[in-house]
Amino acid sequence: MQIDRPGSRLFFLDWIRILAFFVLILYHVGMYYVSDDWHVKSPHAGTAIEPLMLLSSPWRLGLLFMVAGVAASCMLGKHGTAVFLRKRSWRLLVPLLFGMFVVVPPQAYYEVVEKVAYAGSYAQFMQLYLTSHDGFCRGSDCLIMPTWNHLWFVAYLWVYTLVFAAIVHMSGARFAAWSNVVAGWLSGWRIIVLPAAVLAVARLVLQPHFESTHALIDDWFNHAHYFVLFALGALLAHKPLFWVRTDAIRWPALGVALGCWAAMVVAFAWPDASIERAVLEQVYNVQRVVYTLCGWSAIVAACGFGHRHLYADSSARRYLGEAVFPVYILHQTLIVALAHNFKPAALPPVTEAAALAVLTLCISFAAFELVRRVPLLRPLFGLGTMPASGHVKQHGDVVANAAAKDEKMPDPVSMAQLVVGRVKGDADGIKQAARRQPEEAVPAQCRDQRLDADNGQPAHDHVDGQ
Repeated sequence: MQIDRPGSRLFFLDWIRILAFFVLILYHVGMYYVSDDWHVKSPHAGTAIEPLMLLSSPWRLGLLFMVAGVAASCMLGKHGTAVFLRKRSWRLLVPLLFGMFVVVPPQAYYEVVEKVAYAGSYAQFMQLYLTSHDGFCRGSDCLIMPTWNHLWFVAYLWVYTLVFAAIVHMSGARFAAWSNVVAGWLSGWRIIVLPAAVLAVARLVLQPHFESTHALIDDWFNHAHYFVLFALGALLAHKPLFWVRTDAIRWPALGVALGCWAAMVVAFAWPDASIERAVLEQVYNVQRVVYTLCGWSAIVAACGFGHRHLYADSSARRYLGEAVFPVYILHQTLIVALAHNFKPAALPPVTEAAALAVLTLCISFAAFELVRRVPLLRPLFGLGTMPASGHVKQHGDVVANAAAKDEKMPDPVSMAQLVVGRVKGDADGIKQAARRQPEEAVPAQCRDQRLDADNGQPAHDHVDGQ
């Protein structure tokens, strides 16, 4: 069992971020086969795998925004506001612009080829793309160009970064006080209930009126949902006992998430026609609450299991941590292009899906191996500058081992008390251990924080059938 201590790094959140990305690739492959609209569609598209898609759609993006909030808080404390904003803008806006004008256009091209039978060449399409052509329409549904597609996450993350920095700057010492209050509230069952209640209210009030657009300026429900999670991560970044508490309730949280998932599978399959119109909106409201509870409980479970089992550092973490953002930038374009060009082969859907996932991974990582070695390409994919020696350093890998030599291990009494508090759920044990190991000493743990400190988080665009 791992215990957070001053100077330690939250490696488990890095692993969670990496694993969420691999789930993302599978999810986007799945989007090719579900009944919801997407850039390109399989001839075999239907509802068969939609319950499996529902296993991740309620929580994956929320988790990534929360982890991004942790990282933003760590980086802001390390660099100060001006440097923080400069570094974040460089690492997010350059890849966003590069992606919109180089990486994303093939997605839009294959989309108009399939949806409106566009017969022009890619070069001809790019002329239309760059001049904001608005004639690719199916009824009232028109493709807006240029577009950021799956890179919407990067744009949102940059805006949230600006808002967060402004809040911290204006609030001063009050931000630390808010952090203490929130961390004090979130213990035991309240870790699940309180954030879920806040998120559920936002969903009930805003979702019926603001559909998900990922267009930034009119996406008010998504902002209310994702920024709350981003801010929650920032508030809890320096509170190690919160992560200990998620460890303690990981199984109940997982049970709640799976129970809610099963209920949603049944509810979403239930025909609306069999429900009286007068009560239908109330049924939708119940579904919204259950969906929110599912998502937040899954986030708590992921943090808890990650804290328990994924705390160790390794060369694999450092390599994959650097690869995540470049591979994220590339992966959806590869899926769309490969899926469209696989159609003449008429592969069975299971075989085709496996080939899409494997080839997307292989080509993405091959591209990453090239990008990480070429100084001119690194900033376009959100990577830092290459060391002067030419040695390819794992991005963000500040020397943990050297720092560890100077760290003081907690004394055995503190460790024993904290373990007892966790195993028995004895709040007094946790509080006594915390007195010997103060929470407020932990900002040093973020000093070398790797989590999204200099690059964006993986994300996707067509969540919940966008």
